[in-house]
Amino acid sequence: MNRQQLVNQIFIFCLTHNLRSLFPCFFCPFSPISDLEKVPKHLLKHDDAIFEFNKAIIDATAPYCVAYKPNLAFYECYGLKGMRAFEKTIQYLKENYPEHFIIADAKRGDIGNTSRMYAKTFFEEYNLDALTVAPYMGEDSVKPFLEYKDKWVILLALTSNKGSQDFQLFTSKDGQKLFERVLEKSQQWGNEDNLMYVVGATQGSMFSDIRKYAPNHFLLVPGVGAQGGSLQEVCKYGMTSDCGLLVNSSRGIIYASQQKDFAEKAAENAKELQQQMAKELERC
Repeated sequence: MNRQQLVNQIFIFCLTHNLRSLFPCFFCPFSPISDLEKVPKHLLKHDDAIFEFNKAIIDATAPYCVAYKPNLAFYECYGLKGMRAFEKTIQYLKENYPEHFIIADAKRGDIGNTSRMYAKTFFEEYNLDALTVAPYMGEDSVKPFLEYKDKWVILLALTSNKGSQDFQLFTSKDGQKLFERVLEKSQQWGNEDNLMYVVGATQGSMFSDIRKYAPNHFLLVPGVGAQGGSLQEVCKYGMTSDCGLLVNSSRGIIYASQQKDFAEKAAENAKELQQQMAKELERC
């Protein structure tokens, strides 16, 4: 999915849900991640409880989002069983919701030959739309992912975890922060048609600094909801003329209930967040 197709999909979503006519909105990619300890007990009777959970979450939330972001760690930790659930989840999305954007949250990035194999895995074998990538090893660890047409690299820039301050906010002698250097340098490798950035919602007004370096790039924004990120600040400082924001909310939706009504509760929370987004659009 290229940039124009992505923008068009967001635009169609807005019109379908009456979210400000003729104005493209951002979407909320939920992560159907599956920690078996949090999966409702009645699903554990199934041979593949992870997939059954994911399928129910997807069916319940699909009307309120245009993307999904499965977190690979929550599948890899169960070995072959987990990866089969991941593959079935991807297949289910492609067959039943082919218009939805699929992001693999894998945070890959290694020396060139290894990155090339990672890229082949996610962009050829699974044929996903986007992959999160860690930039620490530099150009040759990122560029293999950028060689695929209509695929996206989502580069970690300024994250929402506590440890982000250890390195990302380090300031050089010339006053440039490390995350700003990542934004600046990486645009020599890719462009706004194949490169996005991860920016945590808890960073608030620092979105203004991000936009100085990446005024038109899409930003993937985790941390709204359970992590305490402010949707209002994200929109105020981060939105662009064609939206430019992919707002992620996971735990507050997929784990809204551990009872038999888990899918219904997930749908309620997803709809509520969608309505909050609509209000923010009206302020723009």
